[in-house]
Amino acid sequence: MFTFAHCDPIKNNTDHTGKVSEQLTKREQDYAKWYNDLVLKADLAEHSEVRGCMVIKPHGFAIWEKVQRALDDMFKATGHVNAYFPLFIPRSYFAKEASHVEGFAKECAVVTHYRLKSDPDKGIIVDPEARLEEELIVRPTSETIIWNTYRNWIKSYRDLPLLVNQWANVVRWEMRTRLFLRTSEFLWQEGHTAHATKAEAEEETLRMLDVYARFAEEWLAIPVIKGRKTPGERFAGAVETYCIEALMQDGKALQAGTSHFLGQNFAKAFDVLFTNKENVQEHVWATSWGVSTRLMGALIMTHSDDQGLVLPPRLAPVQVAIVPIAKNGEQLQAIDAYVAPIVKALKDRGVSVKYDNDDKKKPGWKFAEYEFKGYPVRIAVGPRDMENGTVEVARRDTLEKSVMQAQGIAEKVEHLLEAIQDNLYQKALQHREDKTHAVDSYAEFKEAIEKGGFVLAHWDGTQATEDRIKEETKATIRCIPMEGGAKPGKCMVTGAPSAQRVVFARAY
Repeated sequence: MFTFAHCDPIKNNTDHTGKVSEQLTKREQDYAKWYNDLVLKADLAEHSEVRGCMVIKPHGFAIWEKVQRALDDMFKATGHVNAYFPLFIPRSYFAKEASHVEGFAKECAVVTHYRLKSDPDKGIIVDPEARLEEELIVRPTSETIIWNTYRNWIKSYRDLPLLVNQWANVVRWEMRTRLFLRTSEFLWQEGHTAHATKAEAEEETLRMLDVYARFAEEWLAIPVIKGRKTPGERFAGAVETYCIEALMQDGKALQAGTSHFLGQNFAKAFDVLFTNKENVQEHVWATSWGVSTRLMGALIMTHSDDQGLVLPPRLAPVQVAIVPIAKNGEQLQAIDAYVAPIVKALKDRGVSVKYDNDDKKKPGWKFAEYEFKGYPVRIAVGPRDMENGTVEVARRDTLEKSVMQAQGIAEKVEHLLEAIQDNLYQKALQHREDKTHAVDSYAEFKEAIEKGGFVLAHWDGTQATEDRIKEETKATIRCIPMEGGAKPGKCMVTGAPSAQRVVFARAY
């Protein structure tokens, strides 16, 4: 079912005759610049005056809102509830879980003072007398503040499981930033759950990984590989980290979501105990899991082209744009009346639609605008269409146009949106299959990794070999795949026994 969503008018990037896609760097010429151009010129986001931070513009935020809405419904369907926890975390909390603080120490922003004052010589300065007794960390993730809170919420097995999600912003002080993919501040959701048994927590970890994979494939139209991270790539403080990995058009991998089995590490660090059914106290078992606005980057890089943004219908803020082609006000009024029942029929089917009868902009400008900003379907209606009882329908994914009868057009468009959603997924899947190769020797690996894509190879399971491969080829183990069956072999580097092939790639 495609749900209705309102989208505010968007600032344009073209004149009344030009095509904005002509301003876009070609993918083959410079993929990184193409991506940055597209984010900026499609009015998705822009760089902020605050170093490393971005402003998400209305068109971009409307897409993110649909991501939130879909995921939030999926979380609630699995029994989770939303809460909100503080942005600031006492520094001492991080010290309680050693591996956790080590993993985030270099990215933490720290608040040391709570007041400014005016200085006659220096202007506005930090008041040296207003130093905090304990420094506060601007949250890079919330495990510590949440588990300190859970200590007061959990006393008995009757309080478990505790299934909580938070939609929030986090700060990780990045040195090299890229819009949506890596910024110093970003938006995300983070789930934090507590369980009575190890088995329940492990089940929850995999359940949420499945939720992420289903969302990626059914909503983002992005095929993903589900897998387990190597010890060297685990989340700081986790016993196991699971992930979904996607392949972008340039052959680089992108981690699209993670789910962590935390064991009892945080429960022990914050002394979170419960009394079990046998009236014995024990530490609870934990998970955490999250996705972020990085998904916006994945969406852009997976589907878009040299003509601009391409959006899967399920996440498009506006799924259908209707443009009248009129020579004068009288014709425009006639087209308004012709189009009105079409708009109503589309909305009745849950399709979000925008009828753009703004006579200050020419039809050609509107066509270019909606094509560039990724509207899945565009309908044009002119005087001849009214005479013939037709409309012209253009689909964004293939750029194909066809003339259809206006009678029953809402049903046809609904089916077309489903076809576009499926086509985008199948196209991305074919790209991944074409760019996935299995190799047996290190020489073959080095050759394959230069071509981009996923490379499946045997690895001996040691950190030393993993580090060597990364240093020599800039490729990392994206995951140890969970599907496809484990077939033993020999490590391509050392010749030592290997339980199964793992997925290598260069990555964002």
